Amino acid sequence: MQGFIDHARTFRRRAAQDGHTLRHLAEGQSPQALFITCSDSRIIPSAVTGAKPGDLFEMRTAGNIVPPHRPSAPSAEAATIEYAVEVLGVADIVVCGHSHCGAVGAVVRGEDLTGLPSVRDWLADGTALTTGGEASHDLATPVQRHVLDQLEKLHTHPSVARRVREGRLGLHGWFYEVHTGAVLTHRPDSDVFLPL
Repeated sequence: MQGFIDHARTFRRRAAQDGHTLRHLAEGQSPQALFITCSDSRIIPSAVTGAKPGDLFEMRTAGNIVPPHRPSAPSAEAATIEYAVEVLGVADIVVCGHSHCGAVGAVVRGEDLTGLPSVRDWLADGTALTTGGEASHDLATPVQRHVLDQLEKLHTHPSVARRVREGRLGLHGWFYEVHTGAVLTHRPDSDVFLPL
């Protein structure tokens, strides 16, 4: 933790030395995209995309799960999606899954999550994956299926569905390989994930 504290203490000086001006960020934000990814500490959206402060509006959840829209049960995720689309007017939404995903791995391996009731219930409600006994090192296919499922759930959010219908919002499914740094994107025409 001390390293984080030291870095935060000197951030202002370093930002000024690097020529980065942060003052314009105080005037507001107009991010290009909503980037939805896993809470996993190995996924750093700005490192993967090269985004600078103000470029990405981020939503991170365990397993990059997008809960379906439920008008009677507001959620932080629904509020984030609605704000990004309606207020910030993002042009694109990326759902980015990743290799070595503990959440997807737990589901496909049928792990006993009794001791983690919140995680168990979140995963049960958020994923359409079924247990398949796939090896932990070979999660690419289930993670990619999971990403596509989350893209489908985005369509249940009225603001997303409307803007997609109007041609004002693009939805993208990405798969990030932790061990190589490669990023694959879903190609709807062939229904496969290929390198960007």
